[in-house]
Amino acid sequence: MTFEPPQDRGGSEGGSGGHRTSPGIAPVRALIVLVIFVVAAVALVAVGTRPTVSGEAATSSTTPTTVAHKKAPPPTTTTTTVPHSAVSVVVANATGTNGLAEHYSVILGAQGWAMKTPVDASTTVATSSVYYAAGEQESAASIATTLGVAPAEVLPLTAAVPVAGATGTDVVVVVGADLAAKAAG
Repeated sequence: MTFEPPQDRGGSEGGSGGHRTSPGIAPVRALIVLVIFVVAAVALVAVGTRPTVSGEAATSSTTPTTVAHKKAPPPTTTTTTVPHSAVSVVVANATGTNGLAEHYSVILGAQGWAMKTPVDASTTVATSSVYYAAGEQESAASIATTLGVAPAEVLPLTAAVPVAGATGTDVVVVVGADLAAKAAG
């Protein structure tokens, strides 16, 4: 009795029934699929980690600054590269509550900001804002973070700011009813 290998009836060489690929093609296809997957994953990660341009405060970090004081927001990380002492800041009270501008001036002064005399705003506001002169956006964002002011309320300093005599000041903080409630708590 003799043994004969089975014949391929599916036909890899032009027969009827199916199509077979050479054994060397499968690893090449797998490699191509893997390369496409890696490129797509890198592209998606790059898109997902881009910074927003919606006015949010910068999130670059430097050394945390810790300050001990009464009724103050918790210490935060500062994002400025300019020394605090080189940035002039005025706090304006835009509420009916007495002493708020002084209260927040003490908090910021303890962090080394160059504080000007606190003032009253020409109007009252519900939401606090931090205004910055040209080139002082990072300082304003740091101050806003310290006080708990929303990043959307960090705005360029214009003539529309309800504070008389703000000209020549790097950062103007307008304390609204929201910060009055925090100071009372």
